[in-house]
Amino acid sequence: MGNSNASSQSIRDVGSATKSLKGCQLGFFGVLHTWGRDPAVYHPHVHYVVPGGGVKLDELGHALSWQSTPKNFLFHHGTLIRTYKAKLAEELRAAGLYAQIDREAWSKDFVVDIQPVGHGVPTLKYLAPYVHRVAINDSRIMDVNSETVTYQIRRKGNVMQSKTVAGDDFVGNFLQHVLPTNFMKIRHYGWMSGNSKVKVEEVKWMVWLMLGWTFWLGSGYAPQDEPLTVPMKCRLCGGVMRVIEVSYTSLSSQGIRPEHGLTYYDSG
Repeated sequence: MGNSNASSQSIRDVGSATKSLKGCQLGFFGVLHTWGRDPAVYHPHVHYVVPGGGVKLDELGHALSWQSTPKNFLFHHGTLIRTYKAKLAEELRAAGLYAQIDREAWSKDFVVDIQPVGHGVPTLKYLAPYVHRVAINDSRIMDVNSETVTYQIRRKGNVMQSKTVAGDDFVGNFLQHVLPTNFMKIRHYGWMSGNSKVKVEEVKWMVWLMLGWTFWLGSGYAPQDEPLTVPMKCRLCGGVMRVIEVSYTSLSSQGIRPEHGLTYYDSG
């Protein structure tokens, strides 16, 4: 998809040119979303989740350490907009579609939104439903007869409004959001991709080390053949304990505050 290619390449290019990320490999993923408040409107755009930093690599491409970006900063907004607009034009030319785009579109401001979201859990909760959600669910359909369908639209300000369309139009509007067979709705890039030399487990360990969370050395997450310390054991059953959840509240009470969390990026 041209939009996914253009936006993901923009993140990589602008990231490599950003001072705080020089010599680093980014890791991020994107989720395609094709509708807005009204399923009749075809509005393809991509939501990206980008950690606030990158992995420093050696000359062989092996991971050295984690480099964080400044707090609440990822890229310069204007640079990303200009890069994305140029990349999208290239994708459209390659697909033979550029001539079909109104020339005035290129003089308009493109919408590229970057928002810091702390440790990122709220953003993941927001994006997760879109993985399996469709353009409209049954609860929004108010009435169906032999000719028309009436459904609800959520307008700005959380105001609900009803809309009635012909049955054939409703089906056509819905089908425009059905993706082709084997089309990848979720795509991973950089060290999050499956063919990356850098593994996610390595990145976890480097981030924990950078934040000073070395008390988890024996948890089994460190990239080592054998544990350097004896893993913690349950005092009741004697079984080996492992980390299953990190509570930011308890970490904060100990004076540990993750300053560089995930960053939310929206190409559309």
